[in-house]
Amino acid sequence: MSGRDSRVKRKSIRALEAEGQDEIFPSAASALKRRALSTAQQVSVENEPVMAEGGIDGVSVGSMDTLKISDASAFKSSAVDTPKSSNMSNLKSSHRSKVIESPKQIRKCNKAGCLSDIPICFAGASERCSGMGYTSRWYHLTSGEHFCNDCFDHFYRTTKPGFQAYCNWRDEWAANGKTEPQIKMFMQDQHLPFWVQCTKSGCGKWRQLSKDVVVNSEFIAFYYCGKKGNGKKENAGACTLAEDNRVALVFESHWIETVIQPPLLQSSPAADFLISYYPDGVGMSATNNVVLMTKEKGVCDDPENLWKLHHPTNVNKNFQPFYQPGEQGKALSVRPDIMEFDEVHEFPEYVRDQAMYLGIRNMVVALWYRNCKEWLTPEKCAAHLVCRGLIRILCVCELRRVLEFLTRKGIINNGILNMPSKSVVLPAMYQKETVVVIGAGAAGLAAARQLTNFGAKVVVLEARDRIGGRVKDDKTMGTIVGYGPQILNGCVNNPISLMCEQAGTPLTVISESCPLITEEGAVVNEDLNRRIDFHFNAVLDAVGEWRKEKTTKEDVDLYTKLLEMHKNFKEETQLVFSEADESLIDFHVSNLEYVCGCSLHKVSALNWDQNENFAQFSGDHALLPEGYFTLLEKLAEGLDVNLNTEVTAVDYSGEMVAVRTSSGQEWTATKVLVTVPLSILQEGVINFKPPLTEEKKQAMYHLGVGVIENVILKFPVRFWERRLQGASFFGHVSNQRGLFSVFFDLTPKEGTDFILMSHVSGNALEMIKDKQDEEVVAMATEILTKLFPEETVPEVTGYAVTHWHDDKYSKMSFSYVATGGQGEAYDVLAEEINKKLYFAGEATNRHFPQTVTGAYLSGIREVAKMAS
Repeated sequence: MSGRDSRVKRKSIRALEAEGQDEIFPSAASALKRRALSTAQQVSVENEPVMAEGGIDGVSVGSMDTLKISDASAFKSSAVDTPKSSNMSNLKSSHRSKVIESPKQIRKCNKAGCLSDIPICFAGASERCSGMGYTSRWYHLTSGEHFCNDCFDHFYRTTKPGFQAYCNWRDEWAANGKTEPQIKMFMQDQHLPFWVQCTKSGCGKWRQLSKDVVVNSEFIAFYYCGKKGNGKKENAGACTLAEDNRVALVFESHWIETVIQPPLLQSSPAADFLISYYPDGVGMSATNNVVLMTKEKGVCDDPENLWKLHHPTNVNKNFQPFYQPGEQGKALSVRPDIMEFDEVHEFPEYVRDQAMYLGIRNMVVALWYRNCKEWLTPEKCAAHLVCRGLIRILCVCELRRVLEFLTRKGIINNGILNMPSKSVVLPAMYQKETVVVIGAGAAGLAAARQLTNFGAKVVVLEARDRIGGRVKDDKTMGTIVGYGPQILNGCVNNPISLMCEQAGTPLTVISESCPLITEEGAVVNEDLNRRIDFHFNAVLDAVGEWRKEKTTKEDVDLYTKLLEMHKNFKEETQLVFSEADESLIDFHVSNLEYVCGCSLHKVSALNWDQNENFAQFSGDHALLPEGYFTLLEKLAEGLDVNLNTEVTAVDYSGEMVAVRTSSGQEWTATKVLVTVPLSILQEGVINFKPPLTEEKKQAMYHLGVGVIENVILKFPVRFWERRLQGASFFGHVSNQRGLFSVFFDLTPKEGTDFILMSHVSGNALEMIKDKQDEEVVAMATEILTKLFPEETVPEVTGYAVTHWHDDKYSKMSFSYVATGGQGEAYDVLAEEINKKLYFAGEATNRHFPQTVTGAYLSGIREVAKMAS
């Protein structure tokens, strides 16, 4: 129903009262009653009843703010039209009353484009409220919502009874908000009626509520037509009553142009997260979202840390979805006070005035992080979308668009969740897709889970006899030990933290303390350690200054440039570095080789840390005591995963994409996602038809294949505990860089199996490549004997040595930017081809390469591309 020609037939007050619906339009109905009483008192013409069955002077009540009077002269009919002589005799008759003058002409709203023929005051605050009658001026809020001049005076004039209420509101708004408090804002924030949608199946009609109904998320979630909420008798058949025609007007394209100020949400779930912002600057009311702050001892007064004063108590501390004022560089956070680039592209109509969009988006994001274990649906979100006026109808409608967008982008409704069978968030168009995902690692499983939730038909092909890719956990040592990654670097907003929350999997924070021990068994002096650490970071800063104006052709390997800057520093300062100092510098170089996954002789000095140009994950570093594999298993639940299926060819030359395996099997799909490791792409294991572009091939070789091998040792006693004093790991200052440079304590809190894990990286890999596992373990235990000469190092009771370099389906640990390469190579690898062939994996994620997090997010990214 839309347009003026489809208005609902209006009903009289008597009819409304008979149906128990006089409260639906309280202010207008009361105004009509007052007018009826006034007219009856002034005009008492004998044998001419003032009120007829159909209403007042031919006016019936229905859709109040667009009420039409069929004939303005209807009001004049109460005056007796007789000859002059008759009038004279009537005046002499004692039982006749005086004839009243004709009422004033009904005034229209002077707002350009307003759709209301005859406005009606929604406030009904003044005793002289005009209702739907004459007023000297109408104050416009939307087409369908006005208040009269008498109600304006009731609150605005100092002598009127409502002035104090307005003053109290104005003072509160001025104290908490950034916008200037005005009377129209007051009426919208405090006096506009609420509109709520019936939740009964088959109804869904919108109803205007009376003023005395308390509206909250619970009331909205369970509202049905006729529900009072104020103890009054309910109308069982209210769903059969017609919907107010103003609802249809809301959905007309030009209605939004008549809204003079955006809606500001009340009691928003985002309020606790946004305590440092002006509420009306982030889409919330300045009088209904104020969170009282209580100073806690030891908490900084810095505005950037105000969120810590009132972080929601039931929300994981690692969930900080919004930037705080002045804060920068926090990955996966959004600015609550401004639209992001993708949002501007998706919702250009909100660019000029963003308050409505920001209020809805912030509310949805906050709800997600308050409970990430349940799929967010429009119905759940709508219950928390509380604002006054007809604009709420449009907000609920727009909520579906916002929810769909945030789901497509992987901002909400992600992780290990399965979409409920009856929940519909995305349009049916996404259910037409058939997708083959090559690889069941973190990237492939993330994409497959997301696509399945979107309704697509997905098949995952994995060459191994297990899922996980480079994630592999060992459970044979009495606790879970990762052959690949097991540490999470930066927990705040990390999707791995979110999945741990969903799965109920704990995170064990790694202590910042890292004692350094020489091969003579001496603990390095802390002051010396800090001094060398400062010097090494200064050398890295000098490399950063050197590369500012350099091109790729001038690139050199990072190791050469570090030595050059270190040498220059010594020459300029004439400082002498001892052998112990140089050994500590070598230890830091070893750590850098571990981070890059290879010798620094192969790493680009220009772009080795290119990802630092983007926001990174902050917060604690943590160990996953139950391993990454637990999370990937949950991601894979319910998916169609085909193991032992090695893909050898992908033909995307036709309308459909054909995928062939080594066993001769073939799958066809509308889209194919390739998530194999970089080394597999470099070696051409998969034959693409047509061949991949030269640009993509060059990008492959601008990135390097990094390798790290882990060595896990199990002991009957925890002989290192006394020296460590609670540290989670310790460093080994060695003459052989990269050989067991750090040992991590993986012993569970209440475990009886005592586990140490170390790694071999860089040039030290050459020392172990031809050795048996037992020999490598012996090398590690020999070093431990040197590090702890005062302890008796027992024989190991269990061990494991990884061989990622020789693994047929990986041949690597993670990628790095090779000398002469650029960070753009990650982006080139991530580019899709003909909207049919897509690529994901850590080597396609420029922002977060080398991590399980980066692999996971790359899969989510590619699904967002497919769904756009």
